[in-house]
Amino acid sequence: MKSKYELNSFILRSKNRQNILKELSNKNLTATDITKITKMYKFHVSRTIKELKQEKLIKCLNPNDREYKFYKLTKKGRILLSTLT
Repeated sequence: MKSKYELNSFILRSKNRQNILKELSNKNLTATDITKITKMYKFHVSRTIKELKQEKLIKCLNPNDREYKFYKLTKKGRILLSTLT
């Protein structure tokens, strides 16, 4: 498990991670929604979502759905985001 400082560093090293966490702080979104809002490439969104899920900062609300998976911040993600802003 990463320390608080390691997680902060993990987020601060990537604008993509920061942008996705900020967008998910307001509402639950699909990867397509995130791509449109942030103007990031789909590949970057997918990779970043995977990284954030591995750190348990976000979670998928409907993992069995193949087309429209909705993501939201976890409690850990909300706490981390609040310390960064």
